This record gives sequence, C-alpha cells and structure tokens, in this order.
Amino acid sequence: MSPTEQQRRPHRWEQLSPTDSQAGRILADLRRGLGREAGDVPEMWVYYTTLNKEGYRTAALKAEHAALSLFGLHQQSQRIPMHKSGVGLGEAALNLYLAANANQAAIDGRMNMIATSTDTTELVGHLRGLVTLLRERAQPLDYTRLFLDLRYWDNPQDRATIRRHWGGQYMDWHKRNPRAEASAHNNA
Repeated sequence: MSPTEQQRRPHRWEQLSPTDSQAGRILADLRRGLGREAGDVPEMWVYYTTLNKEGYRTAALKAEHAALSLFGLHQQSQRIPMHKSGVGLGEAALNLYLAANANQAAIDGRMNMIATSTDTTELVGHLRGLVTLLRERAQPLDYTRLFLDLRYWDNPQDRATIRRHWGGQYMDWHKRNPRAEASAHNNA
C-alpha cells in the first residue's frame, strides 16, 4: 500500500470525548503548548501525528502543535465536543457574531487581525483570542480544517486563498441578512 493510500492517524481533537476520564489531563497537556514552540513540550509528543525522528520543526508539526494547543484551550470545561467537522473558522466566527449580545465590532476587529496576519506565529496569537471567545459561547470549530489552513498559511498564495475562504464564510450574506433573503424569495 502506498503512503497516499494509507490511513492517517486521527488527530487528538478528532478522538477526544469530553466525558473521557482522562480528558482533563489530556487538555492540560495540550494547553501547555500555548506560546511554546512545536516539539518543545514533552507532554505533547504522544499527541502529535507529524513529529519526525530527525527532530525537524516542519510546517506540518508547527500547524499541528498550534491546532492541538488551541483545541486544548477551546475544549477546556466544555461538556460537548468543540471539534466539529465542517465548521470552518469564518463560519464559527460568524456564528459568534450572530449570537445574542455579541460584541460585533470586537469580533470584526478580531477577524481583521486574523486575516491580516503575515505569518503563522502572528496568526496563532490572534486565533488564541478568538478561540477564547468561541469557548465562552460553546461554539465548535473544525480543527482538522484549521490544522490544514495553518499548515499552508506561510505560503503567500495559499494564505490568500485561505483568507478568501474565511472571509466568504464570515461574510455569508444569507446568514447575516435573513430578512433580505426572505424578501428576495417573496418577490420572485
């Protein structure tokens, strides 16, 4: 079987149940990675799927480290899974924006800082603030998609595509303007 045909090992965020008896310890291990370099936190080694024997800090390892650490922060004290396949970063931020009593200007500002980040380190710093807001509202996020986006963020062409994807999700006209959508259907 070729490497492309082999099943990849699932990421921790895809496996962890909030009711797992070890969840608290695992999440604490993952949060230890916040603000630290990929591969430098021995408690996290067991959770990596991209760690290599040569010790190189690859783009994949950096992205996985960031996603694991952010997931550890997001899942903390939550009774439902905060990883939800299909909920991209822009959609999660939009759901936060549309929530009752949301500080929409602050969320717009956070998304602007995220979108204008020029490297992964800056991006992860801004994502940490957004993830804290997502946790407060128990708003899930697709961490597998985030991992892939982080993996390619430092490439300017990929960054532009990822930025447009997030922007398209965040500015979803149909969700932001449901009355206008209903009016358009009634006038058709």
